[in-house]
Amino acid sequence: MSTQTTTEAPKPRRSTGHTVLLVAIYLLLTVVGLVYVLPFAVQIATSFKTDPDAASNPLSLLPNPLSLDSYRRLFGIGDAADSVPFTRWLTNSILVTLFITAGRVFFDSLAGYALARLDFRGRNLLFNGLLTVMSVPGVVLLIPKFLVLNQLGLFDSYAGMIIPLLVDAAGVFIMRQFFVSIPKEVEEAARIDGASIFRTFWSVVLPMAKPALITLTILSFQGSWNEFTHFLVATQSPQYETLTTGLAHFVSGSLSAGTQYPLKLTAALLATIPVAILFFAFQRHFVRSANSGAVKE
Repeated sequence: MSTQTTTEAPKPRRSTGHTVLLVAIYLLLTVVGLVYVLPFAVQIATSFKTDPDAASNPLSLLPNPLSLDSYRRLFGIGDAADSVPFTRWLTNSILVTLFITAGRVFFDSLAGYALARLDFRGRNLLFNGLLTVMSVPGVVLLIPKFLVLNQLGLFDSYAGMIIPLLVDAAGVFIMRQFFVSIPKEVEEAARIDGASIFRTFWSVVLPMAKPALITLTILSFQGSWNEFTHFLVATQSPQYETLTTGLAHFVSGSLSAGTQYPLKLTAALLATIPVAILFFAFQRHFVRSANSGAVKE
């Protein structure tokens, strides 16, 4: 019997220069990452500082002494009688964000499905108009928004804050592109079973659009939570201030005297927490939906 021996080809060894290059790249990426993280670390540390400590050591990451006074003042705990109306800002932001997010997910889905599946005259013209609206800077529409809201009697009200933001051109575009990628045979089978257009959309197509809906929910929540310019021109009474407009007035000095860096950075930190939690909670679905949208044609 003859034995056959097989020899494996030796694996190529990485050269020293290649290893040094990889180490240098990782070190560079680490430095860049630390540069981006440093402002957030300073913000968190400053929120636990006193005003004198923040003024004398603004970039220090170790509060000396450790203080919770800024948190007490924001929420009016203890002797913080001169607290900032942070609770009211937070309530308004939660209220308008929930309504706007729910409205965008529903209406953008309906509009996206209509542009993707319904055959009506002027559909392509309407879609091209949608793309045109996406290219218009939002700053250009500030004065027209104010005039329209004032003419309709919606200025300085919750309705004026919410209704104009219930539909978003970018959200309609995202949903339309996803619905186009769904095979028509699924809808045709539902039509044969006697389902109406809305029933087909609601019970058959919409559950298949879960990745796009998650993406739209994240973007809508983030956009409405961080919205500033629209709320600035839609309201003028303090009772309608959100976190963005309230913080802008607070930072500009209209609500207080002095620098008060710990108080301001604490308010800004608390305003970013909900968006960060939402993104990290659904990050896997967000990336998955982006990848699926990239491979579908």
